[in-house]
Amino acid sequence: MTRSIQSPLWRRLPSLWWEVLTLSWRCTPGLTVLALVVLALSVVAVPGVALTLRATVDATAAGTAGVALAAAVGVAVAHALTSTFQTVTGEVLTTVADRTGRMGVHPRVHRAIASVPGIAHLERGDVLDRVDIVRRGTGQIGRSVWNVLLSASHVLKLLVTVVLLGAVHPLLLSLIPLAAVPLWTHRRGQALVRRAEVEGAENHRLQQDLFETVAGVTGGGETRVSGADARLDGLRQKAWLETERVRFRARARAAAWTFAGWLVFVAAFAGGIALVIVQASQGTGTVGDLVLTVMLAVSLGQTVRGTVTATAETAGARRVVEPYLWLRDHVAGELAREGTAEEPPRSLAEGLALDRVSFTYPGTDRPALDGLSARLPAGAVVAVVGEFGSGKTTLVKLLLGLYRPDSGAVRVEGRDLAGVSTERWRARCSAAFQDFGRFELSFGETVGIGDLDRMHEPGAVAQAVREADAEQIVDGLPDGAGTQLGRRLGGIELSEGQWQRAALARASMRRDPLLFVLDEPTASLDAPSEESIFRRYMERARTHARGTGTVTVVVSHRFSTVAGADLVLVMERGRIVESGTHAELMAIGGRYAGLYGIQERAYTADP
Repeated sequence: MTRSIQSPLWRRLPSLWWEVLTLSWRCTPGLTVLALVVLALSVVAVPGVALTLRATVDATAAGTAGVALAAAVGVAVAHALTSTFQTVTGEVLTTVADRTGRMGVHPRVHRAIASVPGIAHLERGDVLDRVDIVRRGTGQIGRSVWNVLLSASHVLKLLVTVVLLGAVHPLLLSLIPLAAVPLWTHRRGQALVRRAEVEGAENHRLQQDLFETVAGVTGGGETRVSGADARLDGLRQKAWLETERVRFRARARAAAWTFAGWLVFVAAFAGGIALVIVQASQGTGTVGDLVLTVMLAVSLGQTVRGTVTATAETAGARRVVEPYLWLRDHVAGELAREGTAEEPPRSLAEGLALDRVSFTYPGTDRPALDGLSARLPAGAVVAVVGEFGSGKTTLVKLLLGLYRPDSGAVRVEGRDLAGVSTERWRARCSAAFQDFGRFELSFGETVGIGDLDRMHEPGAVAQAVREADAEQIVDGLPDGAGTQLGRRLGGIELSEGQWQRAALARASMRRDPLLFVLDEPTASLDAPSEESIFRRYMERARTHARGTGTVTVVVSHRFSTVAGADLVLVMERGRIVESGTHAELMAIGGRYAGLYGIQERAYTADP
């Protein structure tokens, strides 16, 4: 997991294949064993038919009826196995690979992504691109080891075929490379077909657009009124005929290439048959050798095709395997940066501090935070205000450990937050975000997951609901707190404001947070409800402050709701331009006072 992505891919593949095979055994042991057995038996099935058929013919010619009968039974069994394997192999391998991908690889990818302490990696294009490829290709990763084993089984079939044909006559070995000629010519022909698809794509798209225009509701009426429908339909037919002309010509050329390839192999095959016939007529061979040669030659093309296909699929899996290995290394690197994993303090005496903190989102040039320095005293209610895009939400996410500063430090009791266990720090934080989650669980569960340790504690959920002033929502639900939410699951759909109150209740589940964040928590509520909510949470903040020195950070674009804060930080373009109490900032008459006055006049103006 911690090896560098710089290691050559071929060195890493064996361990990956072993890992996938182990996952396959854990996810579906029965099918894994069946797949291995099928692959092993398929190696001897076709040669088994040929050998037993030769024995049947030779025994019949020699007049040994008992041996001929036993060999005939062997032919039937071997042929039944061959037919079964041809039908079952693909289905079994596909099922095993799909289950391994979905039940083994897919959860591993999600757990790896979720194990990274922050969320900055979820906003990086290079990470998201690979996550998308891997999520859609977990089946290919699950299939990768089976493609290797399938390739190995086909190679073994070829080796057995080589031995048997060489035993009849050394010149028959020339059929092995010649069996690849039809495969090569077929691929050459298909390349022409694919090129024709690209060449005819524009006309194909044109005829589709014209058809939808004439036959659709949007353009159909207008074309009929104007009388242009016949003209457009004529253009559609012309585009279709041109598309088919290009495609037909390519298919004809592809068929010619395929015919030429098979002509070469069949000619060689006929020559080989003639050679064995001559050998049998001279007494140096048997009629059984002739039957053996025919059987092996007939299956040879399929074996070569299977070998090349399985090998190509193994190589093609690189498209998914490389991003998968890159993600694993990236996650390992992120986890290695977790720090010394110190315990967070039990309570705050000094509080939090921003020490020249700067942060820029991946893929952007303008810093979201630029050299922020501020002290958030223990027990204080700190309001963060500013216009949209000023960096307010980014600031609270750094405080919560969701991002790491590019430079500077967030300090807790004087210690760099980077050296504190992110998981344990978050266990002492609580937050309600403006982009809150809509968890389609029961109402009680969507609130209770705010603190899993207290989720089933008697009265915990009810108390959190009361603090969020959400009791009326619960009373109006058919099954109270046990009501399933979300129409997709046959439950009740809440309004935007009700979902937001549920998020506020969820944030109230933790009893002793060191940091409590309210990031635009009432954006979907009306002004009276917002005022009531903030009054409740201000009281809650004072209670927590007396207990553990909790720092409460309130982000709001409505300045009137944060006037009672102990400290107001005014942000603009990623910087703190003013700080102080409401009274102090109003007395200065600066940025805060100006914005406050604009909002006050807007709310008090007559409609």
